[in-house]
Amino acid sequence: MIIQPIPITRANRFMTMSRTAPAISGTVELTHLGVIRVVGEDAVKFLQSQLTQDVALLGLSEARLAAFCNAKGRMQASFVLFKRSHDEILLVCSRDILAATLKRLSMFVLRAKVKLSDASGDFSLHGLTGKAIESIAGKDYPAWTKVDIDDSNVVFLYPGAGQPRALRCAPAGSPAPEGPHIELALWHWLEVRSGIAMITQPIVEAFVPQMLNYESVGGVNFKKGCYPGQEVVARSQFRGTLKRRAYLVHTEGTPTVGQEVFHALDAEQPCGAVAAAAANPSGGFDAIVSMQTSAAADAAQGRLTLGSAAGAPLTLLPLPYALIADI
Repeated sequence: MIIQPIPITRANRFMTMSRTAPAISGTVELTHLGVIRVVGEDAVKFLQSQLTQDVALLGLSEARLAAFCNAKGRMQASFVLFKRSHDEILLVCSRDILAATLKRLSMFVLRAKVKLSDASGDFSLHGLTGKAIESIAGKDYPAWTKVDIDDSNVVFLYPGAGQPRALRCAPAGSPAPEGPHIELALWHWLEVRSGIAMITQPIVEAFVPQMLNYESVGGVNFKKGCYPGQEVVARSQFRGTLKRRAYLVHTEGTPTVGQEVFHALDAEQPCGAVAAAAANPSGGFDAIVSMQTSAAADAAQGRLTLGSAAGAPLTLLPLPYALIADI
């Protein structure tokens, strides 16, 4: 069963069209991201037991979104994950949670033949969009494809605001990818408009994966073996206990990650929280908000507000993908 994205009605058609970017092409260094390297003959086996993703089935020409949860199924970290070789795996995550995530993961190594390290200094990470992708990789590929070019790896991501996006990971000291420079703030906006929020420090342990729609964008494999929090994640999926989803919104306010969201019918209790936010080039801000599905279903103009019941109104935008209701 597929839950369709919020339809583009007369009320939100102008907002949707006016917030769609013209063609964007360029490259930007992703200084907000870092890299955890996992190496050793047990690298795959170790990560298979820790993450929501089936690392064992991951091919060398693929990448995946993955989450690292606590015992209650709450996400402590999320990654763009790919194999540089069969016994070397890179986890790209937000720099502000990297040290704590590395420490937590390392606690589970025990006798496994695997080594985890902060490899952020060993690699350069660049975002690519538009024709800059074609000039480097030859063409655009489906999301979660990995293409190896010399010593670098190019991972194709979900589009943002209709713009193709890719992540290039290259050895430190490699020449920057060719193409015009775009601002990091613009890349952040494209990330938000992709509808996929990565875990950053303000929202550590705030959400189970489905509250950020991870199961709908390939971030959870329900057929793999055990990992921390698996029972909670599976129960949310198969018993219909999930009451929150991630939604795209626009506001003239200034949202911050972790900020609460309110609905007019309950001015005392928040109905959700901001998971990611970025300035829209056309004005205002766009954000990913994880909130109660009941609040989203009753979100008439001005009924959702930022920070308090008297805060700036939020307008729902259509998600760029369908939501998977069940397997």
